[in-house]
Amino acid sequence: MSHPTTIQARRVYDPLLRLLHWAIALSIVALIVTSQLADWFEHGPYEKTLWNLHIVIGYTLTAGLLTRLLWGLVGPLSARWRDLWHPAVWKESLRTLRLPATHRAGHDPLASLAYLFAYGVMALMVVTGLGLAASEFQTGPLAGWLGDAAWLEDVLKEPHEFGFSLLLGFIGLHLAALVFHQWRGERVAQSMVTGKQYLGTESGVRHD
Repeated sequence: MSHPTTIQARRVYDPLLRLLHWAIALSIVALIVTSQLADWFEHGPYEKTLWNLHIVIGYTLTAGLLTRLLWGLVGPLSARWRDLWHPAVWKESLRTLRLPATHRAGHDPLASLAYLFAYGVMALMVVTGLGLAASEFQTGPLAGWLGDAAWLEDVLKEPHEFGFSLLLGFIGLHLAALVFHQWRGERVAQSMVTGKQYLGTESGVRHD
C-alpha cells in the first residue's frame, strides 16, 4: 500500500557551510579561468600578472579548504564529515547497481562519495600548487624551503595538471546531476543558497 507524500522544507545547511561551499566553488572557477588565460597569454605582458593572481586565488582556496576541514569536525551535524561517510550505502549500491530508494536530511550518500573524492583532488591541487608557486615563482609559504628547488617544477606539474582534469570532470558530473534532479522536479540546486531541503514525510524517507 502506498503512502501519500507530504513535502516539507527543512533548514539543514548552516550559513558557514554554504559560505564555504560558494567560496570554494568560485575559487575553483577563478583558478580555471586564470590558468587558461595565463596559457593563452604565454610569453605576453600579462602572463606573470595572471599567474600571480592565480596563486593568490589558490591561497583563498587553501583557506576555504582548511576552514571546511575544521568545520567538518566541530560544526553542526549536516556539516560534519560523518554526514559524508556512508560505506554501507556505497557497498549496497555497488552490489545491486541501484540508487538508494530513500532520501535523508543532509548530504546524499552517493553524492557524498563524489564530494569526498573532490576534496581529495582539491587537497592534491593545493599541495602541488603551493610547491609550484615556491619552486617556479619563489613565492608563498613554502618559498623559504623550496624556492631554490627548480627541479621540483617537473615533479609537481604533471600531478597538478592531472588534478585539474579530474576537477573538470567532477564539475561536469556535479552540474549534470543538478540538471537531472531539476528535471525530476527535485529542488536540490537551491539547498546551498537557502540552506533548505525539501523532503517527504512518508515512512520511506529518513530524516537522520
